[in-house]
Amino acid sequence: MDDRIAQHLDRAAVVASAHAAVPGKDRQDAIARAGSAHHAETLGLTVSKVHEQTGLFDRRYEPSLSVVLRGRKRSIVGDDDQVWGRERFIITPVDLPVVAGVVDAAGEDGFVAVVWKLDPAVVGEVVASMTVPAAGAAAGSAAASASSRAGAVSPLPRLGSWTEPLADAFARLLALLDAPADIPVLFPLVSREIVLRLLQTEQAPRITAALDGTGPSVVAGATTLLTGRMAEGWSMERLARELRVSESTLFARFKEATGMTPAQYLKRTRLGEARRRMVVHGDTAARAAAAVGFRSASHFSRDYREAYGRPPAADAVMVRGQLAVAGAV
Repeated sequence: MDDRIAQHLDRAAVVASAHAAVPGKDRQDAIARAGSAHHAETLGLTVSKVHEQTGLFDRRYEPSLSVVLRGRKRSIVGDDDQVWGRERFIITPVDLPVVAGVVDAAGEDGFVAVVWKLDPAVVGEVVASMTVPAAGAAAGSAAASASSRAGAVSPLPRLGSWTEPLADAFARLLALLDAPADIPVLFPLVSREIVLRLLQTEQAPRITAALDGTGPSVVAGATTLLTGRMAEGWSMERLARELRVSESTLFARFKEATGMTPAQYLKRTRLGEARRRMVVHGDTAARAAAAVGFRSASHFSRDYREAYGRPPAADAVMVRGQLAVAGAV
């Protein structure tokens, strides 16, 4: 990593560590130590810190930039399973089901991570205002179109690489946690700068794939349908018909933005919701499977074991125990 990038991320890590929500801490103690949680919420930031490895938990990420500042994390998105740290970042341009956990708690310093919520309206404004097309966006769209015509789409690398301007802007965003009086003036500026810097990285095609012009794309519409009506029987033909686009366009844009096909996205969403129902509500495997749209108990059990490594009932018991001692990551 470039020394200048490392210095910016070091600055960000110091601030984030001081303002992190620590699992197990008394809420009042955490607020007194970290300052008002309202400021982080105003900035669209979620800052977390843990001091030990965690299990793998299901998360639903809204459009966001995810950064690990200390330690290392394992993230599974569809078939993409990677361990990463502060040398990379992850862009989630649309709502995305992710399985994630801490694999390296960085010793006494603890694992520190930040998720910054991306405002699709701001992203659209920045894209529309750019006089030079977003880096790689045109090439990425052309490649996706060509791949879809050929019957396959090669997704972009899901982990992004820092640039010095992006790391600097991100560090200045975190610094606003220590200067809440400056937030009304500086936050609109730095948030747009971060979006601009992201659009100047190789992740630009992933971001622009989630837009149609300056508004939400068919990808966002597809994820809304698949998430909100997951128990229904979906096919590519039906999904494209409801969104009023061609199947090839939907497939290409969806794969580019999420790294998954709509079918993979739906399966992961169903499995995550079934797991949540068993862990949180105590549903049986059969009841959870039926509630999320699995028509076959054996099919559900096979997919579940493939995703989580254990049978549904045994996994639910284990996860309940892990959640008793671990916080969100």
